[in-house]
Amino acid sequence: MLFAEMILVALQSVRANLFRAFLTMLGIIIGVASVITMIAIGSGAKAAVDQQIDQLGASVLSIRSGSFMRMGVAQGGATLTIKDAEAIARDAPSVIGVVPEIAGQLQIKHGNRNENLRVAGVTANFPEIQGYTIASGKSFTKADDASRRPVAVLGSAVGGKLGTNAAAIVGQTIYIKGIAFEVLGVFEEKGSTGFRNVDEQVWIPFFTARYRVFGTEQLDSISAQMAPGSTVERSIVEIERVMRKQHQIQPGKDNDFSIADPRQFFNVREAAANIFAILLAGIASISLVVGGIGIMNIMLVTVTERTKEIGIRKALGASRRNILLQFVVEAMVLCMLGGAAGIALGAGVTTLIARIAGWNMAISPTAVLLAFCFSAAVGLFFGIWPARKAARLDPIEALRYE
Repeated sequence: MLFAEMILVALQSVRANLFRAFLTMLGIIIGVASVITMIAIGSGAKAAVDQQIDQLGASVLSIRSGSFMRMGVAQGGATLTIKDAEAIARDAPSVIGVVPEIAGQLQIKHGNRNENLRVAGVTANFPEIQGYTIASGKSFTKADDASRRPVAVLGSAVGGKLGTNAAAIVGQTIYIKGIAFEVLGVFEEKGSTGFRNVDEQVWIPFFTARYRVFGTEQLDSISAQMAPGSTVERSIVEIERVMRKQHQIQPGKDNDFSIADPRQFFNVREAAANIFAILLAGIASISLVVGGIGIMNIMLVTVTERTKEIGIRKALGASRRNILLQFVVEAMVLCMLGGAAGIALGAGVTTLIARIAGWNMAISPTAVLLAFCFSAAVGLFFGIWPARKAARLDPIEALRYE
């Protein structure tokens, strides 16, 4: 029997028992759809993390206050000051830009709207170092900072929170802690960094924040941009040396500050997302095995039902090899049809999740190919035993079977 004929006979068998075939393929359909969906979710999570890493701008290290240990007990945290930022800019050769930041949650008023938002006082080089782009208007300058002008640049979502939109609010007045600030511009959307939504934040000149708003010299953080070609390790060592000297920390004593590369947190998240996706795909693969067992069971039933047909074929000259191939092909056709339906279901579910949740998910062609091939392999593996049973039937006994 030609291979094409075997496939045709297998399709006719499926058509003759359509509902039973569907129930048999259900495990394969769910397994393939689950594998494709889970891998798509994993790739979407990875793409989101990669986008967040890109949004961090050039290689930037973050220096924050940290507690120090005394006799095994964490003592009060030391503070960062503008002198620390100046020392890093002056004495760390691998650092080409520094942004000191004073920040806090404050009431923002515009018209009859009142919102509690994060306000950050930063220097004029903040957009360049942190990779921010102006969408409307302009940012403040060094002259604005030096003269302590009450001006502000808003995150893309602030206008909506204050009852207007990003473009319309430029040039208008908002009140921060009762002080009137002119809105100079609005940054392009950045999205959540994983710690906070920076689009719901307000930036003002550093010295305006220091002297007119917060009234403190204590910094929330210092951002240090590394020079091109400089390694993270080298920059951290240089910054640590400068900071320990500034804070007069004796050799052998713990740092009262911390230095971190924000990208490392996203790399950890990416690794966790990949592991989670692999775990889910592995669990989903179990459905394929379960579906294969279902196919084996139904093929054993089919062999019993078609015993007399097998006897007739053997009496007409069909060899054991012909019978074996026929039932293996039928099992594989069932699995491959289930695989094709599973691919369609997986693509539909992935698209639905992406639209509802707003996730950026991509269906991997490799995942589709692997899932389809695996479903065919399941059919081959679990179809061999029923096929061998059919091939070994005695033709006389088969013909006498009722």
